[in-house]
Amino acid sequence: MSVLLLRLSGPMQSWGVQSRFTVRDTGLEPSKSGVVGLLCAALGRRRHEPVDDLADLTMGVRVDQEGTMARDYHTAGKGGILKASGQVDRRRLVVSNRYYLADARFLVGLEGDDLTLLRELHNALRDPHWPLYLGRKAFVPGEPVWLEDGLQPDQALLEALRTYPWLGLDSEKHPDQVRLVLEDPAGSEVRPDQPRSFAERRFAPRRVSTTFIPAPPPREEEVPCTSPD
Repeated sequence: MSVLLLRLSGPMQSWGVQSRFTVRDTGLEPSKSGVVGLLCAALGRRRHEPVDDLADLTMGVRVDQEGTMARDYHTAGKGGILKASGQVDRRRLVVSNRYYLADARFLVGLEGDDLTLLRELHNALRDPHWPLYLGRKAFVPGEPVWLEDGLQPDQALLEALRTYPWLGLDSEKHPDQVRLVLEDPAGSEVRPDQPRSFAERRFAPRRVSTTFIPAPPPREEEVPCTSPD
C-alpha cells in the first residue's frame, strides 16, 4: 500500500453531510465526499464522470487543530422568491443558518495500492485544473493542499498519520495528543458520505473509528547557514 497526504487548513471550512433546506451543517473533520470532490477539481473531472477509483481509497484524518464551530446567519430573497408555481413571492425572506469551522487544521491521508493514481493526484494538487476549496466554494485553503513529501510509497495509512510532522504553526500550542478518524469496516460510527455519483448526488454509508494518538513533533525549522566572521 501507498499513501497520499493532504493539508486542509484555512480560516473557514465546512464539511456538511446532512444539510437540509435552511440549515447547513458541518462535521468536525473533512468528509470523504468533500475530499473526493476536491480531488476531482484538481484532476479536472466533471460532475458526471465516475469517481469509483477515488472513493475506493481508504481515508484517515488527523485533527491537528480542532478549530471553532461558528455560524453565519443568511437572508435571501430581497427581490422576491421564485415559487414552484412560477410566481414570485415578494413578501417574505428566506432565512438560513450556515455552520463552519474556523481556523481548523487537518492532515488527510488516502491509502491505496495504485501508486500511479496516487502520483497523478499528487501532481494534480500541485497544479490543480480548477480552484480548490474546503467544502464550500467561498472557503479557499489558507495554505497549499499539496505537500511536497505528501506522496509516501510503500507506507501504511496509520503509520503515515502517526509520524508526519504536526501541522500547527505555533509550537507553544503543540498538543499532547490529536484526534484520529480512520475508515474502518468494524467502526462504531456511520458516515453517509461515501460518494457514488456527484451528478445524481448519491452517497453510501461508511464506517469510521475515532481514537487519539500522541501528537507528533512539528517539523524542525531549517537553520540558515552563516559563514564565520
